[in-house]
Amino acid sequence: MEIKSRKIVVIGAGHVGSHVGFSLVTQGVCDELVYIDTDEKKALAQAEDTADAVVYLPHRVRVKAGDYSDIDDAEIIVISVGPLPNLNETRMDTLGKTITCLESVVEGIKNSKFSGIIIDISNPADVITYYLQTKLNYPSNKILSTSTTLDSARLRKVLSKKLNIDQKSIYAYVMGEHGESQMVPWSVATIFGKSLIELMKEDSETYEHLNLEEIANDARYGGWLVLKGKGSTEFGIGTSCVEIIKTILADERKVCMVSTLLRGEYGQSDVYASVPAIVGKNGVEKVIELPMSKEDLEKFGASCDVMRKNYKLSLTL
Repeated sequence: MEIKSRKIVVIGAGHVGSHVGFSLVTQGVCDELVYIDTDEKKALAQAEDTADAVVYLPHRVRVKAGDYSDIDDAEIIVISVGPLPNLNETRMDTLGKTITCLESVVEGIKNSKFSGIIIDISNPADVITYYLQTKLNYPSNKILSTSTTLDSARLRKVLSKKLNIDQKSIYAYVMGEHGESQMVPWSVATIFGKSLIELMKEDSETYEHLNLEEIANDARYGGWLVLKGKGSTEFGIGTSCVEIIKTILADERKVCMVSTLLRGEYGQSDVYASVPAIVGKNGVEKVIELPMSKEDLEKFGASCDVMRKNYKLSLTL
């Protein structure tokens, strides 16, 4: 019997990539972790630093710095390259710089034998994922982005604080762009399985004080709050990415908020957008269409229009 190793390669060993790697190791999700970076010294340093922690962790993991020959037999590669946005830029403003950084990544994957799942974190996440899918001519179900996985966690965190209810009992999502045009479909948000909108009507003492627009804005700007304080986001995105990786490796077929290519779902086509989807060993297996209100659908469509426009721009850069 052949026992297959769970091998993950992280391309881009900066703040985000290294925290994805460390979260993988601390949670015991993989058997082998490889960092690739154009800055080979940084990749080696991150690998050695991560490996130093393994002796005190429950799971043995082989960690090293490598090159694109290492992706041939990997199950998943995580792409985390590009500049950190400064406080005067949106994620979309970094599009051209990120595409420049991706040139060597696209070449490295094209010249490899890799056939697994690609998870993109590089911003602007949705547009870049579609750009990669096009340039690599890769099956769309096998290349996805974390996108609003993290934004949805931020939204549940804000609601949890407002309501003094555990985040795991709150089902509310951020959809569309991982960026300024993202939206919250409040019409399908639930607490304990019951509609939040209905609860606001029924239990005014507990719920009436909620300002849904303010809460959505708090979730949208949660990343900027972190960026202003320490220069980058790390722990939240690292753990969010590993949540998707665990789902794929275990073939859980769990519903995750990921960016995938839409083909008519929610009335949208030819755009990567964050939606709830069943994720398993084959990547994105099915998009779940939530019964959103007309107003929510219009907001989602507007977000998709922003990304569609910028995707077309990416092909000219």
